[in-house]
Amino acid sequence: MHRYLVALQLALCFLPLVFSYTWSFTTTPQQCATLSIQISGSGSPPYNILVIPYGPTPLPNNTEVRTIVYQQFDGSSTTTSFQLKYPSTSQFVAVVSDSTGFGSGGTSVAASVMSSSDSSCFNPNVTVMPDFPFNIYPTNQVVQCNASRLWWDPTQVEGTPSFQGVIPGGQSFSIPEGQITQVSNEGTGFSWIPSVREGSTLIIVAGDDRGLGTGGSGLYTVSQGIYPNSSCLTTTSPSSTIGSPAGGTYPTNASGAETTGNTSSSSKTNVGAIVGGVIGGLAALVILALAGFYFIRRKTATKVTKERPVDLLQGDPEDDRDPSSNDLGNYYRPEPFLATEPTETSSMYGREEGRAGTVTSGSRYGTSNRRQSALESFSDMRSATSDYEMGITGGTTIPNSSRKSPMPRLLRPVNVIQHDDGGAADEQAEGQPDTVELPPAYTNIRKPNTN
Repeated sequence: MHRYLVALQLALCFLPLVFSYTWSFTTTPQQCATLSIQISGSGSPPYNILVIPYGPTPLPNNTEVRTIVYQQFDGSSTTTSFQLKYPSTSQFVAVVSDSTGFGSGGTSVAASVMSSSDSSCFNPNVTVMPDFPFNIYPTNQVVQCNASRLWWDPTQVEGTPSFQGVIPGGQSFSIPEGQITQVSNEGTGFSWIPSVREGSTLIIVAGDDRGLGTGGSGLYTVSQGIYPNSSCLTTTSPSSTIGSPAGGTYPTNASGAETTGNTSSSSKTNVGAIVGGVIGGLAALVILALAGFYFIRRKTATKVTKERPVDLLQGDPEDDRDPSSNDLGNYYRPEPFLATEPTETSSMYGREEGRAGTVTSGSRYGTSNRRQSALESFSDMRSATSDYEMGITGGTTIPNSSRKSPMPRLLRPVNVIQHDDGGAADEQAEGQPDTVELPPAYTNIRKPNTN
């Protein structure tokens, strides 16, 4: 935004230097009526005005009755008048020049012709033609900084042709002629690199020794092209002029809506509008920036809250209570393993020693139903141990050849004996011998029969 403000200030400072004089319509453009122009300021006479048809013709059957008007001022006169032979609702663009160069007085925007009761100045059934036509290649297009060829039929031209570029409401200029060459199927012409910014509306006007506009005009929109190129552009490249267009006040559409030209009173109005627009734009940018900052900060705060790690030991700092450093919580308190109280019931499990796989087991204390279930579960898990390695299944020797049999494996039973702590020793009465308990000697375990 600062860059645009600087450009605006520079344009407003140098505008009086570019246009040392101004001009305006002193009458409203009307069909077949007299159109008057007045020069103000210190220009360099003689002056001239070029009026160029703009846009399509409003007449039926696309009949074009408008011609380019090239009107010269008398001597050092600052006023001139001529009959405008344009139909109502049609449009035109006017360019005023002095002896310093083409377009030195500025270019109007598209002005509209208002209706009148007089229609005798043109024939609505006859299309007018220029004295000589000109062509452009590539056909019907102008590309920024890409060479275009302007060519014509030399048999139809008087003297040396000239070409002008007109930008409505902007800068107008003379197109420099390069080396004139002959090209097959393209006649006589020269190459021109348009140093006009893309997007600009450009009118190319052709003339010869008979005057400006005798070769007609063509309306183009400068394009960027497939391969954008801006190497030919400079700070002085033709473009739309910042500020009010030339011509004063005149209608710009069929309803009579007027544009404000470069008069002293209207310049103040336009400057105020520009300043107001700049202030409004800055205010809108500030509001958008604050709104964006608010939403970004809110989103960031929400994200940080969601991604905050949870301290399982200390708890959430937002909790109501403040946990002490020694309070580890219920899930972190160690719990002792509580064994089931032994009973005085004893049990013996065993069979005769002559049966294979017999193990005698016993315990001083029996177990409760709960512990017995646990032992049985553990015994079931141990029962998954295969006895093929020992060659014993229920006391029967299994030959090696039987291992290839697809019969399922037979599992052997296993007894688990748990020795419990005897607890604290009972106080013995005086005179009675002490009881000493010894662990089992495990001498009665029978070795497996390997036969």
